[in-house]
Amino acid sequence: MDSIVVRGNGPLNGQIPIAGAKNACLTLMPATLLSDEPLTLTNAPRLSDIKTMTELLGSLGAEVTSLQDGKVLAMSSHGLNNDTAHYDIVRKMRASILVLGPMLARQGHAIVSLPGGCAIGARPVDLHLKAFEAMGAELELKDGYVHAKAPAGGLRGGTVDFDFASVGATENAVMAATLAKGTTVLNNAAREPEIVDLVECLRAMGAQIEGEGSPTITIQGVDRLGGATHRVVTDRIELGTYMLAPAICGGEVELLGGRINLLATFCEKLAAAGISVEETKDGLKVSRKNGSIHAVDVTTEPFPGFPTDLQAQMMALLCTAEGTSVLEEKIFENRFMHAPELMRMGASIDVQGGTATVTGVKKLKGAPVMATDLRASVSLILAGLAAEGETRVGRVYHLDRGYEQVVRKLSGVGAHIERVSGE
Repeated sequence: MDSIVVRGNGPLNGQIPIAGAKNACLTLMPATLLSDEPLTLTNAPRLSDIKTMTELLGSLGAEVTSLQDGKVLAMSSHGLNNDTAHYDIVRKMRASILVLGPMLARQGHAIVSLPGGCAIGARPVDLHLKAFEAMGAELELKDGYVHAKAPAGGLRGGTVDFDFASVGATENAVMAATLAKGTTVLNNAAREPEIVDLVECLRAMGAQIEGEGSPTITIQGVDRLGGATHRVVTDRIELGTYMLAPAICGGEVELLGGRINLLATFCEKLAAAGISVEETKDGLKVSRKNGSIHAVDVTTEPFPGFPTDLQAQMMALLCTAEGTSVLEEKIFENRFMHAPELMRMGASIDVQGGTATVTGVKKLKGAPVMATDLRASVSLILAGLAAEGETRVGRVYHLDRGYEQVVRKLSGVGAHIERVSGE
């Protein structure tokens, strides 16, 4: 099993290109199931989760061709021949549930295994199912699978009142509603940029959708969707992660393709911590040339609030801040599993339920640590960049799900980092 070895060596300087968004691409790929015409995605990230979605779509009869070293995905679903998304693929990744809405809308039936993914809480799919029921679907949970069937004549428009602004449920419902008869209204819809990106793609395919980026999305169903070519939006979580590298280590790094409006709340917290963030013609420039890091309090919230997917990385920054920071995790339970690993490096962290209190220390110490999930893995790498000595991060297969070429990108700005094989 591979490990990442990091040696703290001072400030970082240079440029890091930011890839297309993993979470956006994993939502856009199932959209091909809505049409028998080609859908092409550019600016696609090269990640293991993308390969898993490619495998899943292929098992349903879709064709996915990777071009330009994986940065372009050419897809076609003209010959779907299977209505079942099997456990052996779906268990690898929670985003697999996003094939359910498109299959149900286009074919009228689907059988999808309950999904897997990172061990960061239950994350039930009840909100997805609630949306499909509002469109007239008959649903049954049996032997770990969701058996879904549309009424005669297909899904029909309905009103969905989400109890929680779930990103995945909003995405699944939007896709299903594009081919439903009549009008569907989603209330308390999630507002993330990845949803806006999905709607822009669906609109290019011929969908009639209004209100994306707001709590109410209205979809007028159409008889069919066509093909399109769409550029995947910048990955705001990768962007935020690499913004924290110079914040933790010092120096100045430009993140190519970054935009403040993707991470406004996060940028406000960085400013409060004493980190400079400036827009450039090519992206964002982040620096901490002088001075210490100030403690700040963070509460994770749905967009436009502070992203839960940047909480672990932010904790790594605050481990060496002056003063005490309080981090509240309001999205997922069990998402402080990185805290004990940071404590192995000398961090002072007290976790009580969904709240972590971090008291800054002067310096972290390198240590062997273990990644517990995708974002935890990169938080430990960031901590290692600022620690004295060597940090070895194990279980980095989590990292491959969400970050492409992390060693190349960080070493390109001066980090001492390498990937090694074996235990």
